[in-house]
Amino acid sequence: MTLTRVIRLALVDDHAILRQGLRSLLEREDDLVVVGEASSEPEAAAMVDAVQPDVVLLDLKLSAGSDFEGLSLCAKFSATHPDLGLLVLTTFLDEDLVVRAVHAGARGYVVKDVDTTELVRAIRAISAGESAFDSRSAAAVVRSLNGRGEAREQLTDREVEVLRLLAAGLSNAKIGEQLFISATTAKFHVSNIMRKLGVSRRAEAVYAASKRGLI
Repeated sequence: MTLTRVIRLALVDDHAILRQGLRSLLEREDDLVVVGEASSEPEAAAMVDAVQPDVVLLDLKLSAGSDFEGLSLCAKFSATHPDLGLLVLTTFLDEDLVVRAVHAGARGYVVKDVDTTELVRAIRAISAGESAFDSRSAAAVVRSLNGRGEAREQLTDREVEVLRLLAAGLSNAKIGEQLFISATTAKFHVSNIMRKLGVSRRAEAVYAASKRGLI
């Protein structure tokens, strides 16, 4: 019998009732366990050092006095715990915020009204070293690809098109349909994109492009 690997989660949100609700929902899954909670930046830093979670669910707004304290915390965790999976779970959906969060080290971004199934899928993807965006956040990342000349220095025009479709979660076959090319050709472009961005998984391509300032 294969043992399921348990994903250790930490919740960072200034609303205790939301943390309690999340814990209750997430711990219904056999492979998810909440090992720590925090309501502020100092608490979060101490908690992560103490419990060493695999994934942190992080709100961007952690106090009334700071709009996006979570962005700063994201950047700190990215520097001090580079293997930590950072998933932004917030009420704010703004194209600039999504991109800033990714640049700060977040591997994913979902809005709080996401359904439980999609949130669990995102957590598992982050734990596996991949990226995770809900449909609206993914659309914001895709829009941010437009007009960035820096991406053109590394990727061909066709590869940029393929990267946009990758960010939307399309398979090789679907990418081929969208671009009127074969699935084999689409796979070739995806392989080139991953090679140029230095990643080994399809889902990491958008994250890697964001981290390097390409989107």
